[in-house]
Amino acid sequence: MSDEPAPTRWSFQDFKLFYDAKFGRKKVPEPQQNGQSTDGAVSNGSSSGVTANGNGHVKRTADLAIYEQFQNQGRSSATHSNGVLSDRHDEIPQKSLLPAFESAEMRSLGESLCRDIVRGSPDVKWESIKGLENAKRLLKEAVVMPIKYPKYFTGLLTPWKGILLFGPPGTGKTMLAKAVATECKTTFFNISASSVVSKWRGDSEKLVKVLFELARHHAPSTIFIDEIDAIISQRGEGRSEHEASRRLKTELLIQMDGLTKTSELVFVLAATNLPWELDAAMLRRLEKRILVPLPEPEARRAMFEELLPAQPDEEKLPYDLLVDRTEGYSGSDIRLVCKEAAMQPLRRVMTFLEDKEETVPEDELPKVGPIKPEDIETALKNTRPSAHLQAHRYEKFNADYGSQILQ
Repeated sequence: MSDEPAPTRWSFQDFKLFYDAKFGRKKVPEPQQNGQSTDGAVSNGSSSGVTANGNGHVKRTADLAIYEQFQNQGRSSATHSNGVLSDRHDEIPQKSLLPAFESAEMRSLGESLCRDIVRGSPDVKWESIKGLENAKRLLKEAVVMPIKYPKYFTGLLTPWKGILLFGPPGTGKTMLAKAVATECKTTFFNISASSVVSKWRGDSEKLVKVLFELARHHAPSTIFIDEIDAIISQRGEGRSEHEASRRLKTELLIQMDGLTKTSELVFVLAATNLPWELDAAMLRRLEKRILVPLPEPEARRAMFEELLPAQPDEEKLPYDLLVDRTEGYSGSDIRLVCKEAAMQPLRRVMTFLEDKEETVPEDELPKVGPIKPEDIETALKNTRPSAHLQAHRYEKFNADYGSQILQ
């Protein structure tokens, strides 16, 4: 391991020379005895170029960000043509993974938060989300349009920096956030309570500060905080609230207030099932408050037709009955109904196989039969709605604080 590069002491050019020599693509310049060396490498330490030591390795003090640049993007900055290496050092280097933090401690916290950056696209399209037309339209004008057409969103039309998605559980709030990440192609931070809460005193506030510094460094970016009520519920003397929790809430409010004073496109997209539990100061910072309601009959029918598609040679399924009997069901409840209905033919096959004494080979297993109308009835009896009891509270909160579509 003695000939391996030290990550905090090698420059980008040093790494390239080292690996070129290691794989036989290019020789490392040998230091001369009279204090001079070839290719601009010197051994007397009097030049600002690359320094070569006695064992033929090239060393120079470099910042850790240069090492990260080599590790992530550096290999693509050199082109090969017929085995000949052509250098392109005059290009502008790529943005480093981490900004220049004020201390090593903040840098280590930033490295832990980098694990919450969603790599790649979640691949959720707007068309794959049935219904929720008002919520999709509000999200597009609040997040998507300012990124696509920044020319129009200046001055008074500066984009909203805080958006809250609220509604019953299982209605598609997280799916909407994934659709925003897919559509915008921005840096997407998927944050939960475990991402910003630490057992060490003072680290929770630092994690919140580092999170927003990272988001500004990778702007345009979106910070998605799922179940935000677990992080910043209402403050007050009557509540049993720990001092560390109060400091965390205060730091989050300060950082979100600072977003409105910067030119970087950083959006905070929050989701909750308990919007009435949020602190009033946080509601003020979440400027767009969008209700994600239970699916309408048209949306429920579209879900059933997608999850239980009709087959040409099978009996037609009673979609109208499904739509009428699932009033008050959420999207996840409807998926459970379809799963239970699809399980009925498999149960019949399992019963047939269990009655056999010998094990049936895999290539001789019988096919699963089609879904029958009586299977639909059984599924509806076995699956009950889970989110309809609080629907009136969401409607009242939406009437008091929600963002409405103006035609």
